[in-house]
Amino acid sequence: MSSIYDYSVFTPKGEEVKLSTFKGKVLLIVNTATGCGFTPQYEQLEEMYRQYHDKGLEIIDIPCNQFGNQAPGSDDEIHQFCTLHFNTTYEQFKKSEVNGPNELPLYTFLKSKKGFEGFGEHKLTAVLNDMLGKADPDFAKKPDIKWNFTKFIVDRNGDVVKRFEPTADMAEVDAFVASLL
Repeated sequence: MSSIYDYSVFTPKGEEVKLSTFKGKVLLIVNTATGCGFTPQYEQLEEMYRQYHDKGLEIIDIPCNQFGNQAPGSDDEIHQFCTLHFNTTYEQFKKSEVNGPNELPLYTFLKSKKGFEGFGEHKLTAVLNDMLGKADPDFAKKPDIKWNFTKFIVDRNGDVVKRFEPTADMAEVDAFVASLL
């Protein structure tokens, strides 16, 4: 498969949603978790969605429990948490893995297009580098998703144009998305 539009995501009920249904839209694809230090990013994601959805933004929210067991709930519990605490209105898809043998094929594709380039300047950069480095001294050389709230941006042509780590300033993410609309 060579295009983002060759992949699918699944609703919490297991219904397939082909990404080809989003042709011509800007996509922000993000792995999320309800119990993470980055969980407040749901608020900024919702603000972006409300501001830009009518201009062509779609958020593909894929809850994931692979990082510190920070999304342990069911799909329904995760959805309830997000709507109650962050008033999210964009669709959340089925909780899925983003690394390893059971990862969504979509994530295999995304990581092949945009690898890890570091955490940048953030108060948690040293903590993440230390923690990940202890588990795998070569972690920085691998394209794997490192933590919750890693974001991939896909332009209207279906090209994966940017990867933002969870430590990226959400204002920077917002400005980049706005530039594509």
